[in-house]
Amino acid sequence: MATAVGRLTQRSEFLRVAAARRKWAAPGLVLQACERVDAPAEGPPRVGFTATRKVGGAVVRNRARRRLRAVAAAILPVRGQPGWDYVLIARDGTAGRPFAALLGDLQTALDRVARARPVPPAMPTPVLAPSGAGMSAA
Repeated sequence: MATAVGRLTQRSEFLRVAAARRKWAAPGLVLQACERVDAPAEGPPRVGFTATRKVGGAVVRNRARRRLRAVAAAILPVRGQPGWDYVLIARDGTAGRPFAALLGDLQTALDRVARARPVPPAMPTPVLAPSGAGMSAA
């Protein structure tokens, strides 16, 4: 059953997905995923796209994002989990990678992320008092 796919547009949404620490790196892309808690589980999946300057100049980054949008439009309506948010990050090879290979990369990444155990949130490091603080001379 194919469903419509929503879009992530706010920076806070991208940060929330990254903070979930569920990701899979493939040669053509990096997939980050997070289950939404603020929306019903039967809601459509949402997706966001990003390409850093490490990928290349503006023309290369735009081409990489266009290719990621095409791959997501083909795969996520069928294989995306309802109620989940996904972020697709372009890599150096995204713009020049064969389209069939990008499709396979996304399918593999979706399978791996779905099977991954949830990662517990990182524990904050305790703040230690400087030596000698709070000690009185007796």
